[in-house]
Amino acid sequence: MIEHQFLAAGLGAIIGAVLALTGAGGGILAVPLLVFGLGLSMVEAAPVGLLAVGMAAAVGALLGLRQGLVRYRAALFVALIGIAIAPFGLMLAHRLPNGPLALSFALVLVYACARMLLKARRELRGEPPLGPRHVMPCVLNPLQGRLRWTLPCARALAFTGVLSGLLSGLLGVGGGFVIIPALSRYTNLDMKSIVATSLAVIALVSTGSVVSATVGGVMHWAVGAPFAGGAVLGLLLARQLASKLAGPRLQQMFAGVGICAALLLAVKTLGS
Repeated sequence: MIEHQFLAAGLGAIIGAVLALTGAGGGILAVPLLVFGLGLSMVEAAPVGLLAVGMAAAVGALLGLRQGLVRYRAALFVALIGIAIAPFGLMLAHRLPNGPLALSFALVLVYACARMLLKARRELRGEPPLGPRHVMPCVLNPLQGRLRWTLPCARALAFTGVLSGLLSGLLGVGGGFVIIPALSRYTNLDMKSIVATSLAVIALVSTGSVVSATVGGVMHWAVGAPFAGGAVLGLLLARQLASKLAGPRLQQMFAGVGICAALLLAVKTLGS
């Protein structure tokens, strides 16, 4: 049992390092690591992965808050909607067989990694990482430095919250690969503020999903606690190296690993 917990902590440290080096969205690799490394089912792995990703995201969000990068009103709005929707995703996850759930996760993982590859390619070409911005219903008031809240803005952020919460409860992913492109498309925030705000949303929505899983009796704390602790430690340690190692080439490497993990998960599911 102790060896199992040490392994969980080590795998968590890998996820924390990935989050620090690739930004929000890298935590989607947590579930495949738990499935292959610890032999958990999708339903068991999802809340454990969320606990680790949520704690690591909370550390990043707090650091961003201290630097004044987090748009906390927007983050709270998106997160509250995500928290309200997450239990429905969790309920759906328990009604679906493990096979379709794993295949759905594999598809989402391929999508997230494909976006990471596209972002890295744009950076290497010197283009904006998330492409040109055409529709921005949420813009900063230049005098107050705050987002202007309009109906289109609230609608766009609400949709982001719904999708983030659903994916959080259903598949155990933080949703950074959804939130960051959405904030980039709907707002004129700079990238540092987008990432910090995304981390705040992930931390809040993940907390709501973990509470729901705990109340439902499906949270494996014996595995989740060391896994989450390892993720936070890995994040803090890797942050010291992020400025030297992080970059589009590293993102391409992690995206390749993620696609391989998705294929292995799909092959394992179809073969069982």
